[in-house]
Amino acid sequence: MQSALYVGLSAQVTMQRRLETIANNVANANTAGFRADAVKFESLLSRTAAHATAFATAGENYINRSAGSVTRTDSTLDLAVIGTGWLAFSTPTGVVYTRDGRMQINADGELQTTTGRPILDPNGAPIVVDPNGGPITVLVDGTITQDDNQMGAIGLFEIPPEAKLTRHDNSGVIPDRPAQPVLDFVNSGVRQGYVEGSNVNPVVEMTKLIMATRMFESASSLIENSESTLQNAVRTLGEPTRT
Repeated sequence: MQSALYVGLSAQVTMQRRLETIANNVANANTAGFRADAVKFESLLSRTAAHATAFATAGENYINRSAGSVTRTDSTLDLAVIGTGWLAFSTPTGVVYTRDGRMQINADGELQTTTGRPILDPNGAPIVVDPNGGPITVLVDGTITQDDNQMGAIGLFEIPPEAKLTRHDNSGVIPDRPAQPVLDFVNSGVRQGYVEGSNVNPVVEMTKLIMATRMFESASSLIENSESTLQNAVRTLGEPTRT
């Protein structure tokens, strides 16, 4: 068996997955609250050949939770999350969590995301303010005041570190374990007038892109050499014996 052929093929599949992930990260480098995708690779050991052979798996995507850079906007409807918490909004299919704190107020006074989804309070309920009541003020713990009246609070939630995240659109995530409201605001909270960007480092991603491209090309060369060796062996062994 030409193990090198299959090892090279598995490497190509792996690098193709990596290239797709890097391309998506670069495309969302300027998306507010975006969390970069990364790929975790493992080797698969096979003993079908005479010697144990390690193959690369296609890889498993996971979402990098590290914080992105924060930009000052001075808009009262912009929030940046401090710490590891997440904002929450509701969708027809359930609750989604995000670090994109850009908000808007609709005609009914409901606080929404820029895509029109209701932003939730710590109890998971929509937040309503006075649409004609002037600017809102949001404290570090999420408390909302308007004309010196408390109007509710922005919910801030902690997703368990071991939870697996599934992407929703660009900046939203859905954990496979329940998120809990943040109760300690010493190291967590929100900051009004700021927006958190993506955690994608374009320079690093471009470096990864170059490396992945070179590795893909190396795997292609390995396959070509393996095929050439196999063809030469077939020609040599297939020649008739002269007497």
